[in-house]
Amino acid sequence: MRVALEYGRSGLIVDLPDDNVAAVMTLREAEAAEHPAAAVAQALREPIGTPPLRELAQGRKNACIVVCDITRPVPNPIILPEILSVLASEGMAPSEVTILIATGTHRPNDEAELLQMLGEEAASNCKVVNHVCTDDAAMESFGDSPNGVPIFLNRHYTQADFKITVGMIEPHFMAGYAGGRKMVMPGIAGLESVQAWHSPKFLEHPRATNGAVEGNPVHEEALWIANRCRPDFIIDVALDKNKKIAAVFAGDMEAAWNAGVAFVAKNNTVEIPEMVDVAITTCGGYPLDLTYYQAVKGMVGVVPIVKPGGTIIIAAQCAEGIGNEHFRDALFRVGDISTWLERAESGEWERVPDQWQIEELAKAVRNHRVLLKCDGIPPEVVERLFVTPISRIEDAVRELGPSARIAVLPKGPYVIPVVTPPPSNTP
Repeated sequence: MRVALEYGRSGLIVDLPDDNVAAVMTLREAEAAEHPAAAVAQALREPIGTPPLRELAQGRKNACIVVCDITRPVPNPIILPEILSVLASEGMAPSEVTILIATGTHRPNDEAELLQMLGEEAASNCKVVNHVCTDDAAMESFGDSPNGVPIFLNRHYTQADFKITVGMIEPHFMAGYAGGRKMVMPGIAGLESVQAWHSPKFLEHPRATNGAVEGNPVHEEALWIANRCRPDFIIDVALDKNKKIAAVFAGDMEAAWNAGVAFVAKNNTVEIPEMVDVAITTCGGYPLDLTYYQAVKGMVGVVPIVKPGGTIIIAAQCAEGIGNEHFRDALFRVGDISTWLERAESGEWERVPDQWQIEELAKAVRNHRVLLKCDGIPPEVVERLFVTPISRIEDAVRELGPSARIAVLPKGPYVIPVVTPPPSNTP
């Protein structure tokens, strides 16, 4: 069986033995919008839970539009011109619009990336700012949440007369789904806020996982914080298997997002009747698989369907290597990951950027063998990342033996795999 895996920009073809493959788990067909710009314009005219964008924009002096960073394939060059056109019709020039890149704790995006992400019109005519979570002077304080999370949000957003977020709804391995409230928290939050939110107190909860909203403390905390400085209007998109706009959800932060989540859950949740010995997955290809930091999402996403002691094989190009220096250095300092996790859960939490991703990595490697196919990190370095480097997936599968039952997830974390046993015939 030949399967095309999402890997970097060009993909990766693997040949697998038919008898071993229990399932190829991919997205249900969601038809791409025939005229995506028109679909966006219609959503701005007929939003969910708010008046139309044009009506909300009346009398506003300036705006801040929060958008995702380079790791998310949001089609901003289609979306932003429609927003800017509406704002201009109400007297707000592009020069009065700040586009704030919701980097969270990721690196800033460079000029070439910004042009690719935003499109010529927005990149050239609006003020574009990368959020920097360590820039304390750029943050405004909103006190602490009831759970003790200090709330610091970017002033470009908090002090704007009109606040808009633009994102995409996809499965998220901690918060259930991306988009909506996550554009504010952690997208434009200070490091101290993100560190407290990404602590074991939240991440070790069983509901802090892919596809879970109700009872998920990561989601609930992000929503509470976003409501402290709520966007006036959101635009979230759902993408088809080719990363084209399938649906647009605009309007109220909660109502529009909830509608989008229902759409994505229907198309992205894929069932399998029993757990497997092996999962072959990815990190969704470019741009999500740029770093090992992001590749962790692909590993964790398949844990629910792999038997304890089983094997996870992940193909992630990691063209930019491990990730930022804070994550890399923290990862290299970990001796035994199980011991490290026990210390973290007991409160010995060294708060450095992105260290929480080690906790997520532990969820994959503590009960499974993880094999990594990548081109961007030398094998001798991969061996220090608590996974095993491989050069060919076919060779790794052959070594697992003829009885291994395999599930394949070509799109990795964009799919929510669940085990749903068939109904019993017992009366």
